[in-house]
Amino acid sequence: MYGLCDCNNFYVSCERVFRPDLEGKPVVVLSGNDGCVVSRSNEAKRLGIPMGAPIYQLKELVEKNGVVCFSSNFSLYGDLSDRVMSILRQNTTRFEQYSIDECFINLDHIPAQEQKPYCERLVKYIKRGVGIPISIGIASSKTLAKVASKYAKKYKGYKGVCEIRSEEQRIKALSEFAIGDVWGIGRKAKAKLETRNVTTALQMTELPSSVIQYLLHKPGLLTWQELRGLDVIDITELPMKQSVTTSRTFANSITEQSVLEEQIANFCAHCARQLRTQHSVAQQIYVFAHTSRFRTDIEQHYLGELITLTMPTSNSQELIHYTLIAFRRSYRKGVLYKKAGVVLLKIMPESAVVPDLFDTKDRSKDKRLQQVLDHIDSRHGKRAIIFGSQMSPTQSQTAPIFKNEHKSPLYTTDLKDIITIKS
Repeated sequence: MYGLCDCNNFYVSCERVFRPDLEGKPVVVLSGNDGCVVSRSNEAKRLGIPMGAPIYQLKELVEKNGVVCFSSNFSLYGDLSDRVMSILRQNTTRFEQYSIDECFINLDHIPAQEQKPYCERLVKYIKRGVGIPISIGIASSKTLAKVASKYAKKYKGYKGVCEIRSEEQRIKALSEFAIGDVWGIGRKAKAKLETRNVTTALQMTELPSSVIQYLLHKPGLLTWQELRGLDVIDITELPMKQSVTTSRTFANSITEQSVLEEQIANFCAHCARQLRTQHSVAQQIYVFAHTSRFRTDIEQHYLGELITLTMPTSNSQELIHYTLIAFRRSYRKGVLYKKAGVVLLKIMPESAVVPDLFDTKDRSKDKRLQQVLDHIDSRHGKRAIIFGSQMSPTQSQTAPIFKNEHKSPLYTTDLKDIITIKS
């Protein structure tokens, strides 16, 4: 049996850990550059604030209802995630983290009748020890566990833990579960299933396997089997991303080349970390930057360069080096660049790379160095060590590059932001 542990409204819950006065009040967390809503408290959801909505469109609703807005504080969220995951890791024989706020735990070492009480104690322990509310779904497959966790989060009567154990429980749970909410069913798969009048997870399981294979191919067939109670998905074998992208819109347009190169290098380093997380490499880099399409008073310019590497890699130093070479080909002095980004393409598993006889780089040495840098970052925080290109040599642009007008302090990762208690 699996337990899917999901932190409730995670980013909002992180902000509330150090702001208990916000309990019961509508709270939202915004995306980078204070653009769109990426996390909502239950109170904000009840006000009708949709996920992903641009905050400027909600100005009247926010002001009228006293909605508290926060800029994204990923250092805080990452640290609190590590604390939650550390507790869960210590309380299971097998632990698989799926995202910053979700993980699967194996419960087979616990007698069946004790699994739910055990998970209820975990929910209370994490809330008391870290301050983050979590929900746990228990089932025989990962996909069913995800379904159960949704019910645990939605209905307070479950006390944070819902289990799907019997066939009767499985049928009832799936009969009320929208097909679009099933893990692994995206918009295209949902549209295909709706052509067969499938609107619930239960209706999907009632289709013949041959129909599922025809409509959704192997990934859909695995989901179909999981919904029927079979454990067939290993998250380490899920298809890797076909591209990795990091891009941002700047608060103020950037004209200075060194400042823009600093941001490009940071974007590339972030993409490279994502590659290493999924044990993959990339052979193509696409770098872009452009002016604001809403500015009719300036010259419009789009910079876009693609570069193909002789050897695929996930090494940050190498990727940054070639990204900046590509960027410099089309950079135009004096242009007001409003947005930029890096896309890594032609991604493949690291194990699939075939050594090149004419490759002059000592890749084993580079890999060991990168592992040391990643280890230092994991112990002392991201950007503990950075490359010179990730830091602009000039400071002529004093205006903020990104908006984060509502960012909370770094309560757990910066000494100057530690809470002061007065007695």
